[in-house]
Amino acid sequence: ISGYSLVVQARDSGTPPLSSSVTVNVDISDVNDNSPVFTPANYTAVIQENKPVGTSILQLVVTDKDSFHNGPPFTFTILTGNEEEEFTLDPHGVLRSAVIFKHMVSTEYVLCVQAKDSGKPQQVSHTYVQVRVIEESIHKPTAIPLEIFIVTMEDDFPGGVIGKIHATDQDVYDVLTYTLKSEQKSLFKVNNHDGKIIALGGLDNGKYVLNVSVSDGRFQVPIDVVVHVEQLLQEMLQNTVTIRFENVSPEDFVGLHMHGFRRTLRNAVLSQKQDSLHIISIQPVAGSSQLDMLFAVQMHSGGFYKPAYLIQKLTNARRHLENVIRISAILEKNCSGLNCQEQHCEQSLSIDSHSLMTYSTARISFVCPRFYRNVRCMC
Repeated sequence: ISGYSLVVQARDSGTPPLSSSVTVNVDISDVNDNSPVFTPANYTAVIQENKPVGTSILQLVVTDKDSFHNGPPFTFTILTGNEEEEFTLDPHGVLRSAVIFKHMVSTEYVLCVQAKDSGKPQQVSHTYVQVRVIEESIHKPTAIPLEIFIVTMEDDFPGGVIGKIHATDQDVYDVLTYTLKSEQKSLFKVNNHDGKIIALGGLDNGKYVLNVSVSDGRFQVPIDVVVHVEQLLQEMLQNTVTIRFENVSPEDFVGLHMHGFRRTLRNAVLSQKQDSLHIISIQPVAGSSQLDMLFAVQMHSGGFYKPAYLIQKLTNARRHLENVIRISAILEKNCSGLNCQEQHCEQSLSIDSHSLMTYSTARISFVCPRFYRNVRCMC
């Protein structure tokens, strides 16, 4: 307890008795009676041979139960095991290499490290760090090519995480890092540590091929990353049809079914090869295991097919479509629960272009806006 606040009252012996109160604050000063604590108590780390001088090996973690002026900053010292000065320890507790290690020279080092707090008198504690020198990387990283589809309203893309690169390495202790060529950093970024791809705002319609690579410190491997950006037109939203799927998650649909279903759907609804199929959005149906896919078809001449025409085409081809994935319903109007005849039911569709949903798998990522369907009776 760092302090107490007391209210003290003095009362005299007169008639009637009179009294007065005062507040007394008592602060408890901290004494430096706790030593720093290493977490964990002892450490084990590895470093590959031939790594450059200054390679980070280990981050020491130290806490202290005393108040802040009796705790950090801590002073770190290597007491034993560093007689040849192969290691350095910076003020933040990061252990780094001071030489280029060779596996044939020595395979193991044991260091005794001391941490000293900032109190008076200072308290100290010790830990042991076992560092193993292993052979350098012999396997190249492997990465899966990634294709990303982004659907957004015209000139209204807010940016965000659009996918993640999946890479592996057979060398157990390899740490993979990801880089993007500098000339593309005005539009995209790649997280160096986890491979997440971030798109900045305002992407134009079109195809982008990113020059991404993954490195294990010795080998650098290029990764094929292609980004397709499609901007929606308002006219497109007025001619949409929804296909509702049964028992499928967005990620499973994107990773397992979207490519095949798109091809089958094109064969079912396109009247001419020059027509264009646009998948506008996919999103789960709240409170169920169903999934809605919103799409429209653009004619070669530039206009869009009416929903009634597309629904007729879909109905005729439904059995063929269900060879790919089970369909729960084909929706144009959604008047369920409204007490009006279908011809008196008006549907409006709104797109929230700033609420993007990213469905990412190892090979395909689909980024689309959230949509809302509203219906009302006109009778």
